[in-house]
Amino acid sequence: MNDLPGRAVSDSGVRVTLLGTLVNVILLAAKLLGGILTGSIGLIADGMHSGSDLATDLVVLGGIQLGRRKPDSSHPYGHGRYETIAGGVVAAGLIIVGAYLAGKAGAALYSHRTSYPGFAVIIIAVGSILAKEWIARLTLRVAARANSTALRANAWHHRSDALSSMAVLLGGIGGMVGFGHADQIAGIVVGLMVIAAGAHTIGDVLHELSEGSLSLPERRQIEEAIIQIPGVRSFHNLRTRRVGREVFVDLHVLVDPGLSVLEGHRISMQVEDAIKRAYRYPVNVLVHVEPDTPELIAHNLDD
Repeated sequence: MNDLPGRAVSDSGVRVTLLGTLVNVILLAAKLLGGILTGSIGLIADGMHSGSDLATDLVVLGGIQLGRRKPDSSHPYGHGRYETIAGGVVAAGLIIVGAYLAGKAGAALYSHRTSYPGFAVIIIAVGSILAKEWIARLTLRVAARANSTALRANAWHHRSDALSSMAVLLGGIGGMVGFGHADQIAGIVVGLMVIAAGAHTIGDVLHELSEGSLSLPERRQIEEAIIQIPGVRSFHNLRTRRVGREVFVDLHVLVDPGLSVLEGHRISMQVEDAIKRAYRYPVNVLVHVEPDTPELIAHNLDD
């Protein structure tokens, strides 16, 4: 396995998650204190949302640490699924938070409650939006490099906190111009957006846990790399799957039946190297070399 790059992206994931934890601690204290001093229920609820981010940070850190363990006799394909499961836990948390935000805002709107928070609430909300959107984008960049479902889900959890702060901000602005329902309306919209993000991540997690293949563009990228190798007449039984941040590919390549074992093995190594170059994430390739004979073609058609 390509362990060194995998270790590097794991370290980046840990660092960005710890940075997010520090941001959440600061925002949790600021929101709760500001909510108590101003009497803003929305800001206190937003502080509770930042508190939930702390819990998801711990889940992600645990998933990364478990997922980076080397393969062993009981887990020959590695422990990457721990990170995938962590992503599913965070996604479930997103759905719960989104439902809470939308439900709370909807209940307030239904009961005709109004909200007129002060200017201090607007300052705290703006600070939260800027900080959480910054850490969300930073986490998404690391998630893209690491191909990590857990980090991607946690980035959306950061962004959901920024969106909930946006609802608080709109409520503050609406209150200052005399519209006391702005907070509730924004809260419903934001809650639904957070639920959608969580549901999308849950779909990705289930796809991986059910041994789903790579996307069609990713498979075509691999296929194009294979056919460029001299000596490969054709290939079949291309199978792909994802285990955490790593990708596993296995396939059969057909070559000239007159080739020596050494020449056939050399072609298989070239195919393996080509796939690794074509795919930007850590990839493990297993190539089975077969002679291109009519009997074998007929056998493959019968399978």
